[in-house]
Amino acid sequence: MTKRIAMATLGTQGDVQPYVALARAMIAQGYSVVIGTTDDFESMVTGYGIEFWSLGPSMQEFVKQSQFERAMNQNLLVNAPALLRQGQKIVDRAARSAWDMAQGADCIMLNMNTSFSIDIAEALDIPAIVAALQPLNSTSEFPLCIYYGPTFGKTINRLTYSTMTVQQIYYNLPRNKLRRELMGLGPRKNGGFFKDTDGTPLWTLNAYSEIISPRPRDWPKTSIVTGYWMLPDNSGWQPSEEFKTFLDKGPLPIYVGFGSMPWGADRNTDILREALTMWNGRVVVGRGWGGIKPDDLPADRVYVIDRAPHDQLFKYVKAVVHHGGAGTTASGLMLGKPTFIVPQMVDQPYWGGRVHEMGCGPKPVRRRKLTAEALADALSQLDSNPGFARNAEKIGEQLRAEDGTGKAIKVIERVMANYQPRSERKLA
Repeated sequence: MTKRIAMATLGTQGDVQPYVALARAMIAQGYSVVIGTTDDFESMVTGYGIEFWSLGPSMQEFVKQSQFERAMNQNLLVNAPALLRQGQKIVDRAARSAWDMAQGADCIMLNMNTSFSIDIAEALDIPAIVAALQPLNSTSEFPLCIYYGPTFGKTINRLTYSTMTVQQIYYNLPRNKLRRELMGLGPRKNGGFFKDTDGTPLWTLNAYSEIISPRPRDWPKTSIVTGYWMLPDNSGWQPSEEFKTFLDKGPLPIYVGFGSMPWGADRNTDILREALTMWNGRVVVGRGWGGIKPDDLPADRVYVIDRAPHDQLFKYVKAVVHHGGAGTTASGLMLGKPTFIVPQMVDQPYWGGRVHEMGCGPKPVRRRKLTAEALADALSQLDSNPGFARNAEKIGEQLRAEDGTGKAIKVIERVMANYQPRSERKLA
């Protein structure tokens, strides 16, 4: 009998694309897979022949609202309460839809934004597996990935993960209501993203490479680093004739884009324009949700692309500058491209730091502190530092040899095969 896997994920494209890659690989091995996410990504999911389940309306509209912009650029504390209330409504709606999606599933997979799936798995008595796109399990070896600054030793490193407990309270508010109303369960007795209701660690698949982020030695054995879940492009994208003409007129350009982070588009554009007066090179600007406005940029040195798959576009550039999302970082390094990261939030500072520590690019600069001078200097380093290119290509060769989805599937199969129903645990 065909095993059915339900996957629930909320977020931007970087939070959805790895699940599509894993689902595609699982379907190729005979599994039935459904992905639940917001409506932004229906065409991406179905475009790979995967069943789509709506967990709510556009996430893009949520992150592009003016209140989110003010929170990122002005005062997070003032704007956070309203955003948290909206976020809890999104979680509530997604959980109710995911409950319907998971009926008949043999396993449910989740990310940190869909931790209600742990409750669904409990109610349906099926295994839940966490998929993490960044290192989130507590460790003393380095601080939580959202932390930006110097480290102060093992004790302080581990203390930084206490912020996850605070975040868990935010997610638990709608969860306990849903457990009671929707699933007929009592309140959760144990907290944490990585623990089952009885307090036992959940299996966690860390969907990135140990080459980039080595597995901490003090992690539980249930936390596995699989390698990246890379999604092959199926769009058939090719450079347009105009893009080919631009490429032929000079040396390889450098890519500049800020992915799904749309805040500060005017400021980003001004900084790029001024940087190009200090550095006499060429760039390809990727607009995406990031919204760089190219109208006043020098047309002879700048080519603008609204949307293109990174794993294809990056083949035509010398180096990349971006926000540091896990997926974009992986795409650049997989192709051996030197990288400069301008992090804005969540795990982006961590990936920026790792790229620099591996010798693949300049030290990251937070978006709020980015200046035209800093960007021009980074572009110059990417263009002229042979060490960055050499190290990035070496890393790329190693990444291309990994099989992240294959390793993940083996763990999923083992977890399902060894799962003990709760009724049997009580008898034991």
